[in-house]
Amino acid sequence: MRAPRPKVAIAAIAVAALAVAGCAESNRDDDKSGGSKKDTLVFGVAGDPKVLDPSFASDGESLRVARQVFETLVRPEEGGTKVTPGLAESWTPDAAGTTWTFKLRSGVKFHDGTDFNAEAVCVNFNRWYNAKGLMQSPDVTAYWQDVMGGFAKNESEDLPASLFKSCAAKDATTVDLAFTRVSSKIPAALMLPSFSIHSPKALQEFDASNVAGTAEDIKYPAYATAHPTGTGPFKFKAWDVANKTLTLERNEDYSGAKAKLKTLIFKTISDENARKQALRSGDIQGYDLVGPADVEPLKSEGFNMLTRPAFNVLYLAMNQKGNPKLADIRVRQAIAYALNRQQLVTSKLPPGAKVADNFMPDTVEGWNGDVTKYTYDPAKAKALLAEAGASNLTLKFHYPTEVTRPYMPNPKDIFELLSADLKAVGITVEAIPLKWSPDYLNATTSGSKHDIHFLGWTGDYGDAYNFIGTFFDRPKDEWGFNNKALFDQFKDADTTADIAARTEKYKALNKSVMEFLPGVPISHSPPAIVFGKDVTGVKASPLTDERFATAEFK
Repeated sequence: MRAPRPKVAIAAIAVAALAVAGCAESNRDDDKSGGSKKDTLVFGVAGDPKVLDPSFASDGESLRVARQVFETLVRPEEGGTKVTPGLAESWTPDAAGTTWTFKLRSGVKFHDGTDFNAEAVCVNFNRWYNAKGLMQSPDVTAYWQDVMGGFAKNESEDLPASLFKSCAAKDATTVDLAFTRVSSKIPAALMLPSFSIHSPKALQEFDASNVAGTAEDIKYPAYATAHPTGTGPFKFKAWDVANKTLTLERNEDYSGAKAKLKTLIFKTISDENARKQALRSGDIQGYDLVGPADVEPLKSEGFNMLTRPAFNVLYLAMNQKGNPKLADIRVRQAIAYALNRQQLVTSKLPPGAKVADNFMPDTVEGWNGDVTKYTYDPAKAKALLAEAGASNLTLKFHYPTEVTRPYMPNPKDIFELLSADLKAVGITVEAIPLKWSPDYLNATTSGSKHDIHFLGWTGDYGDAYNFIGTFFDRPKDEWGFNNKALFDQFKDADTTADIAARTEKYKALNKSVMEFLPGVPISHSPPAIVFGKDVTGVKASPLTDERFATAEFK
């Protein structure tokens, strides 16, 4: 999944480069009183965004940018997971629970000056629903498929029927979204940046749905690399891929409270220590995914340290299609018993991290403490391998480089610990390190060449389905299994309208998942985000939905 380098104007590149190289000077601007104020914030990120059209994004860095540029019909409460108004002021279901009426905000404009209205909402939903060709690839429209399933005309028999049915603009500020059935995902899933509302004019002008190339080498259109056009508090200015900087500027025509910053720059610094040094030197004014050992030192130095609640999971995935031995439950159980997850949590993760028993944190309704547990037991692991005729098992173990994620502070350290555990029970490990984006994500979430790998998930909204349903409710290349009974169990839970009954079904699903054991949940971590000593106004979000529009220098 490789996006072409955007054709960014030379002047724009120069602006971005100057902003980073001389931030001490560039983030000061004369105010009307004759004084000065800082108005540019450079924020260090661990990886490059994959693409600027959130319809095609599933990685955290792409979605971080999208949250500043675009808006959705509903959005999470600041610092929480509750559904609150976004571009829609209110929303109500019909008696059947399958058609939702959204009352939209008036007076909102897209960054290109065109009006946001009900017709624009329908243009966006119909664009997603009528996707064709490579747009139906799970690598391109992952979130649409996670939430809605299939499309108007599915081009693959593996795709289910679409949950989405139709969109109708009743008037400029009223829109009906119809669905084929009741679903626990609606309206909460519409908070996802992947359901951001784009300017219809820009979508057409820059041929936004013209995704070309092949599944192995996807070519995104110019809209997705250089012209994202939303309604948010910041507008896209430049993406200097070579210098790893992406520059946004304040939307002066924003309908809500305008951003306090004039310029926001995301600068990719993949090395954790390099991000820390850049903060201390003043080259950046904040960064995400602070190393566990750096939290207290930076806090004691006076930096503004924010800790998110642990709303994530790190897991080891096993691809049953990629390696037939992994289709044997005894082999999967052996791998689970071989892993000393508590040692990993204690030695490599931040304070407050804990071993995972489910593929979702215990703060989400439906978590079940009464599931099959796989405590560290290397002797049992060896016995199971012998019983399965797999004592000489060899596994290709993929792990990512050039990245830090909320659930994995240092991927190489995690790989070394987990691989040592596997080797200790007689499993031969073939290490396959790959660059995070696009190589690692492509290799582990599509195709069938991977055996085991670790990955994770930060919740998008506070519902169990967003964790376990996203992973296991249909066949996915990452896991390589087809378990119809499990898939039917998910469908039953999702269509249960009564919340209490649905919660019990989620508990049963967690029990089923841990018995089937498609992978091993490893840990939940409370990641930290840090800002400069003089930066205030940002509230930590369990969904990584930090709002830079409220950031300011004191």
